Amino acid sequence: MSTLIVDDNEDMRRLVRLLVDLTDGLEIVGEATQGEEALALFAAHRPDVVVLDHRLPDVPGIDVAERILEQDPGVSVLLFSAFLDDRALQRAERLGVRCVAKDQVRMIPDLIARGRRD
Repeated sequence: MSTLIVDDNEDMRRLVRLLVDLTDGLEIVGEATQGEEALALFAAHRPDVVVLDHRLPDVPGIDVAERILEQDPGVSVLLFSAFLDDRALQRAERLGVRCVAKDQVRMIPDLIARGRRD
């Protein structure tokens, strides 16, 4: 299952990368540090799953998720952040985006392995 990792923090990208690399059947097709970069990589690689930080330097992650889902409503998006307010959580639910707190990083491989949204 192909995965795109989006986070402006190198340490978090490294941690997610390590978890994905250690999980059979998962492959990283790209990494981005900003929303616009993530959109370009998504268009180029069409991953099955996008692990997306909410707080990015250029565009909020939830906005990036919405734009990705406009291109491919079947892709699985995991909004990954330590800072998710009620408004972002409600919007994520409406979009069908799953949310993962950064302190629950170990859950990410299991969520990715589930594949596309139900």
